[in-house]
Amino acid sequence: MRQRVVRITLVAGVIVLALLLLLATCGGKEPTRARAKEPVPQATGDSAARAPRLSVPSAYDTTRGWDIPDSSPEYAVAEATNRVAYLERAGAGRFRLRTINPATGKHGWEGQPARPLSSGDRFPRLLSVAKDGQEYFVTWSYGKLDAQGLRPAESLVSLDVYDAAAGSVTRVEVPWTDAPVVSADGPGILISDGKATSAVVDPETGDVVKVPPGSLGYPKKCADCRKLTQVRAMTDKGLLVSGARGFWVRGGWYSGKTAPKNADPASGIPASVTGGYLLAKWQPKKGAKDVRTHDLWVLHEVATGKAVTQVRCRRPAIKPVDDPRLVSSPGGHFLIAGRLAFDLDEKKAYCFEEEDGTDPLTLTTVSDDGTAYGAISVRSPADALAGGGGPVRVDLTNAAPAPMAANVRLPSGETMNVGLFRWTDGRDRPHLIGYPHRSDED
Repeated sequence: MRQRVVRITLVAGVIVLALLLLLATCGGKEPTRARAKEPVPQATGDSAARAPRLSVPSAYDTTRGWDIPDSSPEYAVAEATNRVAYLERAGAGRFRLRTINPATGKHGWEGQPARPLSSGDRFPRLLSVAKDGQEYFVTWSYGKLDAQGLRPAESLVSLDVYDAAAGSVTRVEVPWTDAPVVSADGPGILISDGKATSAVVDPETGDVVKVPPGSLGYPKKCADCRKLTQVRAMTDKGLLVSGARGFWVRGGWYSGKTAPKNADPASGIPASVTGGYLLAKWQPKKGAKDVRTHDLWVLHEVATGKAVTQVRCRRPAIKPVDDPRLVSSPGGHFLIAGRLAFDLDEKKAYCFEEEDGTDPLTLTTVSDDGTAYGAISVRSPADALAGGGGPVRVDLTNAAPAPMAANVRLPSGETMNVGLFRWTDGRDRPHLIGYPHRSDED
């Protein structure tokens, strides 16, 4: 087991055609400059502290929970590996990644303390990614290396990619001029400038492929696809890209040819990707009675672009800043995204709002039994998790919302039959808390 440091230089040049399946449609592999071995993260056997008994939905048992104080604002989940990862402070400006088994509350391996490129005492960002059945945790930061002599400092995206099961880590440093957008919705780590320039990091090898704007595989006979171009996500089939009037998977399908029959084929806008599914917003066909008031929200298969299920929602009076993001139940049977919910087994879709669009329900998490939680009359999931609006429980098997007490705290995630909750105590310390589901005998 080892830690590898991979120093990447991105250069313009000929795109390499033969790559791993992940990178086959993404561009050219960049050379590495250095590799080094460092100690493997250590396993720890201690358990998290017992959790305080907060007011949460009745499905969770607050007598058997665990508590991690002073943890990072973000956590990441590796479902198949039975791990939740979070960051803790490890001295001035240094941070350490730690893991916990959510079912038992016992800690697993922990990483070596590291200093991010970002200035101040801000935590690095944290996400998870999976490729070929292997799960990884990724911490990343953006900033400049210290200048040496007369050489100017370089702006970099620095990523530590941890094997979620064993804790071995690869560091990848990618020169990057503008503020980056880093995501891991597919089998690779995507770095973009929020527009048409991107790079993909293979979590298994640390290899980096830069994808210039001219190599995005624009669909033929779609002039508007070259306007407002944005690299959206990495999928198993290639990069997901959008333009002014359409979206496509590079080297694969194009939305203009896979649009739902009742939608304007030139109106599709991708919102988010998870678990092999893509959520997209469409306008109804011209002439439809609700074309001015409603949008079509459609769930597509990422592999083919085929529409799986769809639902109509009234257009909000004020356009949200962010598109709704898909959140999956641990087993992948249900998906939620803001006021939307999808039952994949039954191929059903729901939009939770009144007929006139008022009192929309914003969902935060969903269990494998189809129980979802959220709040009415809030602007975003973050607002709902902060205690805004009226908390609600929804049974997605019959689409029946039920109000809960006003002081009930909503779960921000679910894994291994455990609900994950964020809480700030009276001393302004943030906590990550896990409460298991009640058993049938409780």
